[in-house]
Amino acid sequence: MIRAAFFGLSLALTACATQGHTGDGHHSMQDEPQPFQADRDANVDVDAALARATERGTKALIVMGGNWCHDSRAFAAAIAQPETATLIADKYELVWVDVGMKVLNQDVAERFGLDGTPGTPTVIVARGDGTILNFEDAPTWRNAASRDSDDIHQYFVDMAAKE
Repeated sequence: MIRAAFFGLSLALTACATQGHTGDGHHSMQDEPQPFQADRDANVDVDAALARATERGTKALIVMGGNWCHDSRAFAAAIAQPETATLIADKYELVWVDVGMKVLNQDVAERFGLDGTPGTPTVIVARGDGTILNFEDAPTWRNAASRDSDDIHQYFVDMAAKE
């Protein structure tokens, strides 16, 4: 059991240890944001985002990851691009959930029906009532560093329009 947990953690760290590319539109790791804060109460933050989404008629965007994960940080950099940042501010209530080394705040993933330890980042789009709209896609963002920023933007345009 301990060996399996260590092996899983090793794979997760290897998957997120890839360095950013420079000169090809990607950010280097030192330029990427570090939005995850371990001292936050994730459930309080998620509840507040869902309440704001209900009030504003937007959706909640819950990003589960860690500052140690290149893909989590690359995702943060991608949605910080001006056009996407405006879209996110207008259509979503954004909350960053620190999962530590994939051992913190697993109850947040479970509350949305995601089992086990999802990859990082896990990107949840939900209605204000907590209904997840991207159940199939949520755990597939662990390759965020290699995704095209235009495709990421379009994904959130499409999700914003989803009922």
